[in-house]
Amino acid sequence: MKAGPEEPRCPFCYHKIEQPEELKERKMVEFPVGMCDHCGAVYAYDATGHNMGAAFIEALLVACNHDSDLAFSLSYGDDYIDEVLEQYDPVTHTITPDKIVDERFVRGALIFVRLFDEFKDITEPKVRERLKARSPLKKTKLRSEKFSKEIVRAYVQENRTKDLLDLSEEDTRVINELQRMLYTPDDQLRWNVIGLLAQVAERVGKTRPDIISKFLSQLIQNVANPGSSAWGALEAAGAIISTDTELYGEFSPAILAFLQNKQLRKEVTWAIGKIATVQPGLVKYAFRFLRSFLSEQDPSIRGYAAWALGYFGYSEIMNDLEELADDETIVTIYRNGRLEEVSVGELAKESMHRLTQ
Repeated sequence: MKAGPEEPRCPFCYHKIEQPEELKERKMVEFPVGMCDHCGAVYAYDATGHNMGAAFIEALLVACNHDSDLAFSLSYGDDYIDEVLEQYDPVTHTITPDKIVDERFVRGALIFVRLFDEFKDITEPKVRERLKARSPLKKTKLRSEKFSKEIVRAYVQENRTKDLLDLSEEDTRVINELQRMLYTPDDQLRWNVIGLLAQVAERVGKTRPDIISKFLSQLIQNVANPGSSAWGALEAAGAIISTDTELYGEFSPAILAFLQNKQLRKEVTWAIGKIATVQPGLVKYAFRFLRSFLSEQDPSIRGYAAWALGYFGYSEIMNDLEELADDETIVTIYRNGRLEEVSVGELAKESMHRLTQ
């Protein structure tokens, strides 16, 4: 006789568990999480069943109260154990033997991590307190009868920003359509879209930060994928992070990782500079790289680096900036909501002035 759906139970203590929920504090990898009330095991929900490695990291980080130094110093078997429950259906909150339930594909998995007592005793009280601030899983996407690709493009072309922002609150497809509009050789249009994406993220993020968090992950993954085209993705990510560094600040290390890519130096420098205008501490580890970029042959990289470094607050850069003060090469930079043509030297002087305030 075929087994039916079963209530999910902790694989370590076999007590029933509650449905995973979304943390209100957004993290780099965003998975709904929960904790076994009986033994303190933490679990993360991977909706696709294809991201279990990332979900494991999320569960481990949550179990360690987001202390990444602790999490990545632990050893399997010595400090923690893990288990996986597959075929989890969040709609019915069951483990089902069927891959299709009510015409829905069930691919989800629950990834469990249980710290051993030495570490669990330290972290568990704080983790339980943190997990009180969760929201139920949102299973529906925002949809509006007003939406169409043509309307979104018309709003952009006609500078109808308020109408675009209002529509973005009603339909998540606005963000996807704006992302498609990044792929244009028209620099003015692309930067306008980057600015609009930041405004949309700020508006939508007030009620659905999960949508913006997942979009940021998608942007960064597109840049990291060598087979994909990602025009404007790094700049858009930097602009979005700058709208709310408390919610999205933990995406900053992923931005910094692209400093090693010589083909992306201009894009990553602008993104870092944009974040630095709001919260320089998030990108302070870029200082050494940006300082070296002041001698780059590409004037845009020199100019962007000079502009960004003015927000770091490190006066030791003054002599380096002074060497660029007479650089009359004109570059185009997007700031204050518009594209500006300005010399590298002017950007360096502005940063020198900022550092002396």
